[in-house]
Amino acid sequence: MKTESLKVMDIPWALFDTYFASEKVVNIPDLLSEQEPYNEMTHMMLLQVEQKPPSGILLFKVSEQWQLFSEKKIAEDLVDTLSRVTTVVKETQNIRLNENQYRKLYNMTDLFHSTMDIDLILQNVLATIRENFPDLVVELILSNDQDRQTTIHIKPFDYLSERPSTIEAFVSGDITTELAEDLNCRLLNAPIKGRQAIYGILQVSAPTTYEFSKVQKEFIGMLAQASGNALENAKLYHQSHRLISDLQLINETSHRLNMKLDINEMLLFLQKQLIKSFQPMEICFVFKNGDRYELTEASTGLFKSSHGHVYIDYVEKHFDNTHDPLFIADFSRLIAEDVKYKSIMAIPMIVEERINGFSIVLHRDPYFFSFDSFKLMQSLIHHSSLAIANSLLRDELQNMVDRDHLTKLFARSYLDDYVEKSLVTDESGMFMLIDIDNFKRVNDTYGHQIGDEVLIQIGTQLRKTIGKRGICARWGGEELSVYIPNILDDEALKIAEQIVAVIPQVTTPVVTVSAGLVTWNQTARPEFQSVFLHADTALYNAKHNGKNQVRMFHDSMQLQP
Repeated sequence: MKTESLKVMDIPWALFDTYFASEKVVNIPDLLSEQEPYNEMTHMMLLQVEQKPPSGILLFKVSEQWQLFSEKKIAEDLVDTLSRVTTVVKETQNIRLNENQYRKLYNMTDLFHSTMDIDLILQNVLATIRENFPDLVVELILSNDQDRQTTIHIKPFDYLSERPSTIEAFVSGDITTELAEDLNCRLLNAPIKGRQAIYGILQVSAPTTYEFSKVQKEFIGMLAQASGNALENAKLYHQSHRLISDLQLINETSHRLNMKLDINEMLLFLQKQLIKSFQPMEICFVFKNGDRYELTEASTGLFKSSHGHVYIDYVEKHFDNTHDPLFIADFSRLIAEDVKYKSIMAIPMIVEERINGFSIVLHRDPYFFSFDSFKLMQSLIHHSSLAIANSLLRDELQNMVDRDHLTKLFARSYLDDYVEKSLVTDESGMFMLIDIDNFKRVNDTYGHQIGDEVLIQIGTQLRKTIGKRGICARWGGEELSVYIPNILDDEALKIAEQIVAVIPQVTTPVVTVSAGLVTWNQTARPEFQSVFLHADTALYNAKHNGKNQVRMFHDSMQLQP
């Protein structure tokens, strides 16, 4: 007589129940006799003691000796004895299995109470399940507000894509099961819950024919709850430390931003703080100028290219309609375009209930930023907005002081400071003092408004010629000036002559200019006041030698009375 275990077949008990309605020994059904290795078997015996659940089924091939033996009364005693023996063996096995499981659960719980390491907690949850259910598949599905401090592979919980049974377990806090025919498996969803909240789902996948016992469900449920309590304790521990760190960060940021930094220094510092806190892959700051938003230099490379426009345009449209900040876990679901960066946080800079600009941080991975990070970024930007607005206002006021209102060239006071610093720090320089020839005649002939237009035209041309090499300033009245540091004498004279030559071509009505030029180098650094005095002397010389020309100062020039 041969025996085989039905465990390897995963055949539900319901298929066998009807066969033993009247007898404990019956012919083997076709569903077994047609399969290897059961095709040699002829009969099966139900191993069950009274009203207890069956402990198993014994398959065997009938021989002549069995036929004779089965007709005797002792055959019934044999069936009863085998049933009792297998029941005792099974109960003993279950007791040992339960003892082993609960010992592991106790050890794991003891470990949970001694650590705040989220990686270690999750590793032990997965290891314990896999050790006790080696043939099943286990997955951790955690809500996206969890701290991203773990290297363990987890699946973010997503209401839009999770199965109804998984959502039910997450919402209700009760274990749910589902026969997922589309996945060809049976699912068990155990909520990972603590005292304050549910943090995710421990999902166990089994073959469709597998039935989770009451004991198994209790064990998985207790394991999930123990891990939930441990995660909650670790979360609260990390939150408390992070809260202290966040408060220090906000305090440091507020203190630094109120040190009257210029706007570029302020934004670079804020950029550094955001990168340190949230590890974004790209970041930008945008300010509103009239009806348009302008990107600042403190933004990373993506936003300075065409690829960054899709993010700025989306955020800009959002803030046109609302002051609410943006927290997007997966941007690819909201837009038809194929986007590289999925996680977005965008916070408006609001002063006096008006949006002055906004900041965006991006990461390639979906669900990268936690909700706590979102709240911290809101706080940082909120505390920074007023300081940034004040800095912009200071810059605007300073610009009004530093610039001539009419020509938009720098004012005399700004030029003085610039030249004084250059004489100390630079290796050489040129100063050119320019006077419009016969400017009184222009005002008398065309009016002061046209005279102002001529000044604006010349100022525009000076800025175009000099660019970023130096500065252009309005010296006073019809006099303007140019200063360029670190330039050789030959090039300085060439630029001065170019300016004098081009002015008649760009002015309406046509005017000419006269100019006095001074150059210096590190071997003979002049005194600050002598630079202007010598330039004025050279200009006087140009005026009295026919106008519409530039003269470079040399010692032989004498100031005419």
